[in-house]
This record gives sequence, C-alpha cells and structure tokens, in this order.
Amino acid sequence: MSQFAGKTAVISGGGEGIGLSIARALGEQKMNIVLADIDPKNLQNAAAELESNGISVMSVALDVADEAQWQAVADQAIARFGKVHMVVNNAGVGGDSGPIEIQEKKGWQWALDVNLMGVVYGAKVMVPLIKQHGEGGWVVNVASMAGMGGVPFSGAYTATKAAVVALTESWAGELHSKGIRVSVLCPAFVQTRIFDSERNRPSQYQSDNVNSARKGSFSSKTKQMVDNGIEVSIVGKRVVEALNDGEMYIFTHPNYRPVLQQRAEAIDQALQKAAKSPLLQHVVNQKLDML
Repeated sequence: MSQFAGKTAVISGGGEGIGLSIARALGEQKMNIVLADIDPKNLQNAAAELESNGISVMSVALDVADEAQWQAVADQAIARFGKVHMVVNNAGVGGDSGPIEIQEKKGWQWALDVNLMGVVYGAKVMVPLIKQHGEGGWVVNVASMAGMGGVPFSGAYTATKAAVVALTESWAGELHSKGIRVSVLCPAFVQTRIFDSERNRPSQYQSDNVNSARKGSFSSKTKQMVDNGIEVSIVGKRVVEALNDGEMYIFTHPNYRPVLQQRAEAIDQALQKAAKSPLLQHVVNQKLDML
C-alpha cells in the first residue's frame, strides 16, 4: 500500500499547472486533496476533474500572501478530513523582470509576498497540524532552477526562489526529529501559465508605470521557453517518485547538472583561495560552527 494512502495534502496554487499535476499524482496514491487557489474558476474546474477520477477532494479559495486565509484553509481541511499530513507550497508568480534600473517596489513586493511569504505562511499554519498527530508528514516547497543560480533580468523571481531553497534546507534540519520530511521542487521550464501570472496580480501590487511594467514583464521573457518545456503531468509523478525515495532536492531537468556543477566548482575554488589567505589562517582548522 502507498505510504500516502488515506492521508491529506494541502496544495496551494492547485487550480492548474504544477499544483494540479501534483494533486493528480497524489490523488492517484489515494491521498485526500485540499486544493487551494486564488482563481475560483480554475479551482472549481480542477476539483471537478479530480472528483470525476474518484479522488477525495475539497477546494478552498486562498491568497497565499494572507496568513489569515491560510488559517481558514487549515480549519476547513481539519473539519473535512480530520488531519493534515502534507503541505505543498506551490503558488507562485513571475513578478517583474528587466534591468536593475527599472525595478519597481510594487513588483518586488508582489513576488516577495507570494513566492516567499506565501511559503512561510503555509508552513507556519500547516506544520503544527502535521506535528499534532505524530504520524509524520511532508513539506514540499516549489522553487525553481532559478533558485539554484542567478537568472539575469529576473531579480525578484530568482531571489524569492533562492530563498525558498534556503528555507527548505533550514526546515529540513528543524523538522527531521519530528518525522517531517522537507523537500524543494526545482523545475526548469514546464508547460504552465507562469508567464501569464499577471492575470492574478492584485490591485495593491499594480505598477504605477504601466508601460514600464509591460516592457519588463516576466511573460515577454519566458513564454517561448515555457511552451517548449516538459509536459506538466510529468512533474507531479516525479514529485511522488522523489518523495518515495526521500529526496530533499527534487529536479525535473537533469540536463542542468553541468550548470550546477560549474557553480559548485566555482564555490569550492573560492573556498580554496580563502584558505590560502594570510588573513584567514586562524580559522582554517577551526571547528565548524553552523550559523
């Protein structure tokens, strides 16, 4: 029997794309699915699809940037299914892109509130519920290959996704003793509508300079690459495969391995140079203390 059977997963951004793909794959493992999304039409359609395939599902409206809404999702999930075993922090936006000098506060704040604080709130609200029943569980954070290395002209997106990778590493150590596994999904280009996340940008994050925002929009830079990406259904199945194997870093594009190896080598070379510095000889053999 699947280790997921009869357990409950809460998935943000579950109305389409990667979130729905993960919901399908976990539903096939007989998990109860709590779909949460900011788009009511997508949410309704996604829930209907899962129900038609015999998956136990409920849908709840959620703006991940609002901690109170996360609490409402948690309350409804417990009322329906009794327990929560997994949270998938998937909801994300592209934010604004373009050169440094045209970056605007509202675009950055939108990316920070959704891509980073949405993950923080998801864990803050759901992890206590996972701890509560003592059966262990999972936190799955959706980042990006962009979180593994800087992407020119996509500062806000890259920064928030890198933060999600770091949070995952932090929480993995924190929650290990509680039997809660923490993983981060880092896909490259997948056939989703991330390039069109502008459609869900709330009014408080709208740019004051419409022309600048459009010129520097995430969509104009990524649509073609996304359209040529892998089929989204692969991603959910890959997540199940990786969780069964206990993987912390979940990758969907192994062809990016040389890029990450180059980064690791550059970091290692920098540390070797630091070790040769006369200024740092007193710490070369010092006992390692983690920050």
